[in-house]
Amino acid sequence: MKNNSCTWSAGKVLGGSSVLNFMIATRGSAEDYDRWAEMGNEGWAYKDVLKYFKKLEKIDIPELKSDTTYHGTDGPVHITYPLFHTPVAEGFLKAGEELGYPTVDYNGKNEIGFSYVQTTILNGTRLSSNRAYLRPIRDRKNLYITLESTVTKVLIEPESNRAIGVELIKSGRRIIVYAKKEVILCAGAIKSPQLLMLSGIGPTKHLADLGINVVKNAPVGENLMDHLNFYGLTWKINASLSLRLSKLMKPVNRHVSNFMKNRRGPITIPGGCEALGFINTKQPEKRTGLPDIELLFIGGTFKDIFPKLLGLKEPLYQNWHKYLNTYGYSVESILLKPKSRGRIKLLTNDVNDKPEIVPNYLDDPDDVRSMIAGIRASLNIGRTEIMQKFNSQLINVTYPECNSYEYDSDAYWECVIRIMSSTLYHYSGTCKMGAREDPTAVVDPRLKVIGVQGLRIADASIMPEIVSAHINIPVYMIAEKAADMIKEEWGYLKNK
Repeated sequence: MKNNSCTWSAGKVLGGSSVLNFMIATRGSAEDYDRWAEMGNEGWAYKDVLKYFKKLEKIDIPELKSDTTYHGTDGPVHITYPLFHTPVAEGFLKAGEELGYPTVDYNGKNEIGFSYVQTTILNGTRLSSNRAYLRPIRDRKNLYITLESTVTKVLIEPESNRAIGVELIKSGRRIIVYAKKEVILCAGAIKSPQLLMLSGIGPTKHLADLGINVVKNAPVGENLMDHLNFYGLTWKINASLSLRLSKLMKPVNRHVSNFMKNRRGPITIPGGCEALGFINTKQPEKRTGLPDIELLFIGGTFKDIFPKLLGLKEPLYQNWHKYLNTYGYSVESILLKPKSRGRIKLLTNDVNDKPEIVPNYLDDPDDVRSMIAGIRASLNIGRTEIMQKFNSQLINVTYPECNSYEYDSDAYWECVIRIMSSTLYHYSGTCKMGAREDPTAVVDPRLKVIGVQGLRIADASIMPEIVSAHINIPVYMIAEKAADMIKEEWGYLKNK
């Protein structure tokens, strides 16, 4: 990567990162949430959170509508299959069957298996949290939204350690907004810990070194997690059965016309992601429980846009750029349950200065082993009989840094992983939820900041352990549950 660092992005608009994610709707395994409960988070087991997954959802996949045990039908978030599939994506699902994996509803009883992606797409276009939740109620008299406003700190009354409001900057003006009941921070796994620390909630020595008055010593910014994604496996095929970015993006072509007129066609595929498989590489025979690797199928090579997004160094970018007009497909291997933990720290006491982000990817050797196993599982996809019918040929890009290792050895793949892996933008865990007596916890199971009154956090930062899913839908679940807890606290909750 350029500057030996990954490019982390986040949405700074209404809807947050739901305006720029890949719109893949996954919940994770029941075991993910049962583990949260086992870590001291009463009320967060799968049996407790399933109703919130159902509450947020309006399932628009015909064959799943009858499964009301696991799916909701009246929520604001429409869940759909993409309106277009390539023949190669169908081949990917059959490759999974060939390798012994069922085709599943991964948001149903069992996550392990293969499926077309379920998405947060409505009528061929993105359904962000703003579009799903805010637009329908924006005229409510008790709702006020301020745009182009940056919160700079949470105001905490020193005598009572109570959050009483927030300070923000709008059009160059400093504005104080007071809270009648409580402050709810939903700034995400990077900004929430930054704001807490700027407000005096965080590691005592770290804050004192920056001249910040300490309100509460807390492990804010620790426990940073992310899903690491290996982008380096792409196959070319001998037929025009996949997507080709240069063709799709021509201003005048039938696909653009079809999308603009009808919201149909290949442009409705979310970022080229058509299908996925959840697998357990440590116990390959298991078809239930917790997966450790996701295989994400991309119905094209897309070797122009992704290297740019990742910030690859120029020689590597040129290696991939020459395949821009090649028909093919990619299988990305995603580490779902990393053991490595990173941190976020302030560099200054100025909110305008970005914090230091240290992901510590692959710090734990077990993460390396899991990623190698994921790569080998991806390679097995390309070798299946069905994928060979497309004359699949692995594009074997040369990595000079890895030439000293025997090709296809574990050492070789570890070397390549450290070059061709990057973020999946699933930052989480930096304001960890746990029991009040847990020294590693920042918020309790009611999402209240421990040691500070009148302050809650409701975003991905509270995850005690990252789930085996793209985290957009789990964050919606957290928000739905938080809303019920807040309403219950203040006597507004109906139909308990």
